[in-house]
Amino acid sequence: MKGLIYLLFQVFWVFVFADVWKVKVEHEMKALVSSCVVLPCSFQYPGTRQPSARTRGIWHKKDKWDDYVYSEDKTLIVDNFKGRTRLVGRLGALNCSLEIDEVKGHDNGPFCFRVELQTSEKDKYSFVDNCVHINMIEQASQPELHSDQAVQEGHPAIFRCSVRHTCPSYQPTLTWNHNGHNMMSFKDIGHGNWEVESILTFTPTKDDDHSDITCTVSYHGVRDKFAAIRPIFVKAEQTDVNHILIPVFCVLGAALLAGGLCFFIGKRCNATTAPTARYSCE
Repeated sequence: MKGLIYLLFQVFWVFVFADVWKVKVEHEMKALVSSCVVLPCSFQYPGTRQPSARTRGIWHKKDKWDDYVYSEDKTLIVDNFKGRTRLVGRLGALNCSLEIDEVKGHDNGPFCFRVELQTSEKDKYSFVDNCVHINMIEQASQPELHSDQAVQEGHPAIFRCSVRHTCPSYQPTLTWNHNGHNMMSFKDIGHGNWEVESILTFTPTKDDDHSDITCTVSYHGVRDKFAAIRPIFVKAEQTDVNHILIPVFCVLGAALLAGGLCFFIGKRCNATTAPTARYSCE
């Protein structure tokens, strides 16, 4: 009986305290001026989950609730943000992530999410205790380039170039100054940060010696490009001495062995066929 009461208490506890208004955001974000940023956001609310069509999502300034940064009704958005914001998440899936494009130096926030359900007039909530502040980056960062400076002629060499950013809607582009096999990857590294990596593979020749490998990154909305440069030195391909000596020693050894056998056999033959010598003492 006690076990049943305890189980019912646990179920009651879960339903009471889990069935509340909650939001999860990154309180501090970085954004590159002139580019874009995505503010990760997920939420939950009491009662039955509603489809996107019956859920309204709004982003507004923390200190001025009427200053809408995003709204389905575009006429309600403040002039400074019109045409620059959109929801990249589906409200029906409890995803309220917001994209801000053409980031301005004064788009710091804090910005807060508000959800309104069409179930009743009371089912509305502004999460003003969990808002997002944006720190502006005026200068884009160079990519990180990793490789061995000394590579072997005729053997595949691998070069890795990567850059981190906060706008998965428009991934940065990485390009190389050398032809080869290029493989791109995009990775979510958490807390609103993403990483783009490019791996270049090619077989160096003599012409590549003392040259530079350059990886260039271009960001969405940013005119300038930024590059990482690394010199490479190609080691000349050397003939493996063992590949020459071993066959030579094998041939010489075989010749000596054959010669020795022939000499030994010939000597035995001579000893067998020679006439027996007779000696006498008088």
